[in-house]
This record gives sequence, C-alpha cells and structure tokens, in this order.
Amino acid sequence: MAGSPEPDSADSQADPAEAAVTEPEAATQPAAPEAEPAPEAEPAPVGADSEAVTEPVESAAPEPAQPAPAATPAPGPRPGKPGSARPTPAAMAPRPSGPATPAAVVAPPVHSTPLAEAAKFARVEEDGHVFLIVDGEEFAVGQYPDATREEALGYFVRKYDDVAGQVTLLEQRVHAKAPSTDMQKTAAHLREQVAERKMVGDVRALEARLDTLATLITELEAAEKAEQDAARARELESREAIVAEAEEISGRDPSTVQWKASSTRMNELFEQWKSAQKSGMRLGRGTEDALWKRFRSARTVFDRHRRAYFSQLDSDNAEAKRAKEALIRRAEELSTSTDWGHTAAEYRRLMDEWKASKRASRKDDDALWARFRAAQDKFFSARKNANEAIDEEYGANLVVKEQLLVEARQLLPVKNATAARKALQSIRDRWEEAGKVPRGDMGRVEAKLREVEEAVKAAEDEHWQRTNPETKARTNSALSQLENTIASLEEDLAAAEKEGDARRIAAAREALDARKQWLDMLQKSAQDFA
Repeated sequence: MAGSPEPDSADSQADPAEAAVTEPEAATQPAAPEAEPAPEAEPAPVGADSEAVTEPVESAAPEPAQPAPAATPAPGPRPGKPGSARPTPAAMAPRPSGPATPAAVVAPPVHSTPLAEAAKFARVEEDGHVFLIVDGEEFAVGQYPDATREEALGYFVRKYDDVAGQVTLLEQRVHAKAPSTDMQKTAAHLREQVAERKMVGDVRALEARLDTLATLITELEAAEKAEQDAARARELESREAIVAEAEEISGRDPSTVQWKASSTRMNELFEQWKSAQKSGMRLGRGTEDALWKRFRSARTVFDRHRRAYFSQLDSDNAEAKRAKEALIRRAEELSTSTDWGHTAAEYRRLMDEWKASKRASRKDDDALWARFRAAQDKFFSARKNANEAIDEEYGANLVVKEQLLVEARQLLPVKNATAARKALQSIRDRWEEAGKVPRGDMGRVEAKLREVEEAVKAAEDEHWQRTNPETKARTNSALSQLENTIASLEEDLAAAEKEGDARRIAAAREALDARKQWLDMLQKSAQDFA
C-alpha cells in the first residue's frame, strides 16, 4: 500500500503472509509489523508504531465473511495515541460462529462474536482504519489496509474473541475450583489487554466479567488458604505427636524400659518422620527445624540411655558370672564328700547364695546353672546310693520294730498306769537294741511309738492327780470348813424363822443352798481320791 512503511529487520523472520496492524499514525513513522497472521486472502496490514508483537496463527479455516452492517456507526472524536503496551493474544484464526461446546478446563473455549454484533462497538473507515466505541468514546484500534471493511472489522473482532475465550477459560477454572496459582496474574494480564482497546467487541462486558472473576479468585484463594492452614495444622499435630511420643519414650526410667519394643517403636517413629518430610506438607523451615531438633534430641537421649543400660548390663553380667563361677567351684569341691549331713547343709547354703546373686546373661546363666546343678547332682546321687545300701542293711531291724509296735499298741487303753509304764520300758529297751531302720521308715515307726508313750504318760498324770496327798489334804480341809459354815447358816435360818423376818429367811436359805451344793462337789472329789 502506498505510503506504508516497510517492516524493519526485527520481525524479518515473520511469515510473509502475516500482517502488521497499524494505528492511524503509521503513515508518519516507521514501525515493525506484528507477527499476527491474517487469512491468506487478506492483505498484510501496516504497523502503526515502533513496537511489534509476534502472535501465532491458528490453523483453523478463515471465518466466513459477514455482511456489512447497514450503517457505519457515527464517528466520534479521534482518540490520542494509545499506550505503548501491546497485548499478546493467542492465534486469531477464524472460528465457527455457532455456540461453543463445553470444554475441559485445560482447553480454551471457543468464542466467536458475529460481525453484526461487533459492529455496534466499532467504526471502520474506507482505508481500513478501525475504531472501538466505548460509551460513545472512540479509541483507535489499528488499520487493516487493502481489505474490505468486513475483513478489517473481523480481524480485530478475532482479537476480542481470543481474550473473551481466555476469560471463559479462567471462569471455568474458578468454578471448577482449580488451584488458584497465577489466577490473579492471568486476570490482571487480561484486564491490561482489554484496557489497551486494541480489539473490537463488548469490552465493558469483559471488564464486568473480570471484576467478578477478581472477587471469585479472592474467595477461592481464601478457601485454599483455609484448607492449607487446616492441612498444615493437621500435619503439625501429626509431627508433634511423633516428637511427643519420642520424648515420652526417651524420658522413661532406663531401668523400666522394654528396650527391644521401645527401640522398634523409636525406629518406626523415625520412618514416620522421614515419610512426613518426604511427602507431607511443608511447615516452614523454622517450625520443622525446631521439631527436628526436639525429635533428634529425644533419639539421642534414648540411644545414650540404651547404650548406658546395656553397658551396665554387660558389667553386671560379668560380675554375676564371676560370683556364680566361684559358687560352682565350691560346689564342685564338695561333690566328692561323704560327710552327708554337713555337705547337704553346705549345698543348701550355696543354693541360697545362688538365688540371692544377680543373674548373668540368659545364655551364660543357663550354662552356669547346668554346671552348678551337675556338681549337686553328683553329690546327692552318691548320697542316695549310700542310703539305699544302708536301707537294705537296716531292713531286718524294721521287721523287729514293727513287731514291737504291735506289742505296744496292746497297752491301750491304759487301765493300770504303773503296769503300763513297766511294759513300755521293756518295749523301749528292745527297741533300742533292734538298731536303725531305713531312712524312709524311721519317721513313721518313731511316730507310732510316741503315740503309745504319750498315752501312758497321760494315764500316769491322771493317777497322780487323784492320789496326790497334798491335794487330798486340801480337799478334806475344805470339807470341814464348808460343813461348819452350813451348820452356822442353819442356826441363822432357825433364828430368822422364829422372828418371822422374811428377808433374813430368804437370804439364809439362799446362802445355805449354795453351800450345800459346794459340799456335794467336794464330797465327790474326796471319793475320787479314795
């Protein structure tokens, strides 16, 4: 086109079929063409200023030509040169004019504004200059030279449709509650594109939608923050629980800790910590460092206590082992003794010392006990063999004592204590002459003989009580005194009856009856002594 400047070298790499859109001042200053493609049938528009923005072309087919509006909107006042910021919309290939099919959030929705509708917001001159009308005010959009008015208008309408499609995509993301990252930045960028007035369409409607989006994005960010705060609180609580349990385990008294179970649990807590560090929510370096220091400190204390405990345990085991080995040496020295009674007592004392001594490790303690028990078994086995030989030798003596027991049992019940004593003494003499009996029968036969001896002794005691002169004399004296008392009471009763004193009569009779009863008891006792 005559008077249009040539593209500069900055955009020399652009496709020759692409057009550079110009603003009204393009005839007076050179400018680099935009890398915005136009349909193949459209001429290349001329750039309007020194900036050129490269925009890729969509491969969709050109939009069918729309009939020109019946009347071009009345021109308004020409605006001044727009700002230097240029939009960077996506490709502006023609799109179908039908309704857009709902698309996934990841794909930009298709938006197409009919030219008849767009003409309400634009004025197009014969030379291809296009002006946007907003609330009666005109804004120079650019020039699309060597083309019809419909083609020039359609080019800038496609820019509007691209921005509108991006707004729709952002709305879908907001309604789908997608992550709000960069949503505000995207909305601000779209608002800048709309504010540049380099497109044709209902920009006020776009601005209203962007205002609504700003509010919704703010609410979405607040909801996300609340959810993140709740998740962070849960994560913090989980980490705190790990640390608190580790501290509780490390704070136990080492003497009461079940080290195997506690070590396993501490390792499990460490694995939980590593998993939370790897895949859990970040809590902030300061918080995580503080929690880790506490957890590491708890593990360090636990390991120190465990090492100290097992070190002391090894020392105690060694000491216990030495003490029990000394007991084993003494037990082994006694194992060949034939002093059965004294040595058996020594073994009982050694066993008491063994029970009172500390335990060594399980393996050592079992081996030590086997050696100690072997020394005991050697002695007691020898004693058992000796006793069995003695029992065999003393079997005949047992027969004699069994016969003596039969003879002794015939003395019961004791009728004559003196005769029973003499017979029992004879049996006792023969019992001693018979000699020892087997150890297993000794207690039994001795107990049966003691039963007869106790019965004879009880009979002798009873006889002595009845024939004791001192007891008999005391009984006779009591009888004389009681008889005198009864005679005196009878005289008192006779005097009371003579006087007719009922009270003295009752008292005298009561006292007299009591003394007579005592007299009867003493007379029976005297008869027993006789």
